[in-house]
Amino acid sequence: MHHRTYITYILVFFGIYMNAQEILTPDNAIQLTLEHNYGIQIANNTVKVAENNTSILNSGYLPTVTGSAGATYNLDNTEAEFSNGNTTVLNGAESSRYNASVNLNYTLFDGLGRLYNYKRLKQQYQLSELEARETIENTLLQLFSVYYSVAQLSENTNAIKETFEISKERLVRSEYQFEYGQNTKLDVLNAEVDINNDSITIVNTVQQLINAKRDLNVILGNKLTQDFNVDTNISFLFQLDKEDLWTKTQANNVSLLQANKNIDISTLDIKSNRSQYLPTVGLTGSYGWNRNNNNAAAFVAVSTNTGLSGGINLSWNLFDGGSTLTRVKNAKIALENQQLQKEQILIDLERNFNNAWDDYQNKVLIFQLQEENIKTAQNNFNRTKEKFKIGQVNSIEFRQAQLNLLNAELSRNQAKYNAKLAELVVLQLSGDLLNVKF
Repeated sequence: MHHRTYITYILVFFGIYMNAQEILTPDNAIQLTLEHNYGIQIANNTVKVAENNTSILNSGYLPTVTGSAGATYNLDNTEAEFSNGNTTVLNGAESSRYNASVNLNYTLFDGLGRLYNYKRLKQQYQLSELEARETIENTLLQLFSVYYSVAQLSENTNAIKETFEISKERLVRSEYQFEYGQNTKLDVLNAEVDINNDSITIVNTVQQLINAKRDLNVILGNKLTQDFNVDTNISFLFQLDKEDLWTKTQANNVSLLQANKNIDISTLDIKSNRSQYLPTVGLTGSYGWNRNNNNAAAFVAVSTNTGLSGGINLSWNLFDGGSTLTRVKNAKIALENQQLQKEQILIDLERNFNNAWDDYQNKVLIFQLQEENIKTAQNNFNRTKEKFKIGQVNSIEFRQAQLNLLNAELSRNQAKYNAKLAELVVLQLSGDLLNVKF
């Protein structure tokens, strides 16, 4: 029969895909993500650049040393008249000059500008660390959104498989009953329709599962070369306290920490611009060598000089047209904007935290209700199944009870992982996401 061939195909397809596979645990998924996710790698490299910028080599505190050298060759026609009245004419007179020097420049004082710039670089490095942390937190939240999608689809597939097996039994029973004249061909046809629908649901769900695993592998840097399953066991942190989490949020939320760091940077920008009101004092030094090979018209045929020279210089921009004053004013406005932005972040953060907390509580409650609903649906199906066997319930009523159980299982699975993701959102806002043990 055609439907038996179709059933065999579905079983083979399902069996090939659902065979024993390696389990990707949450800890392994986190490790792979931290090591191989491209977004995280880029963020870490940005931190390295900021760290390099804080080096003493980029501080302006070290002197600059330059070397220079040169050579000049002359071929002249010279007519020289001496004080005693003698005259000398030289055609093609050769002369040459050579020089080399090492020069040192060092800024002794620049109005404390480089001090504030160096402190700013330190703050910028810390800000880049916070930005990398934000990237990691968002990536891990994305990771578990897809991870739990894979887990949900895996459990859905198992539930649909159980429904498929029940439909197979019902089809066999309907065919036997038809052969012995206990029911009509309509019951057989209805059973075939239902098993075909279950088969289609399996194919679609398995394909969704395959696609979700590909999405998960992308987040992992595409490091999994073989098929895998995920851990469907989760636990909730029911001991979470709202007030305690809100206190942590105000102290550890990454967006708020970034706002504080931007305020620090803007404060240093004001000081750095103000430093331009003060003079700059510099130290210079050089060691030089010069050699002159003169032509015959010169009193000295060859001269060689070597020696040290040093000096100190002061420059003071007494008036620059008001550009420094403008920069200071703008830096103050920038600081005010950063402070206003922090206040806005605090308002948004309090709203987002309360929304996330309520959402978490509601989804946990929904999950618990769905767990109870499973028990009711399972009990109803068991009783309907027994009545169906003795003919007290028709195939339509049996199918409805079967679908009710399946829908209850699918709803429970969705509620389970929605509640866990809601919990992770709360932990991310409080700054505790990276401290959670999954």
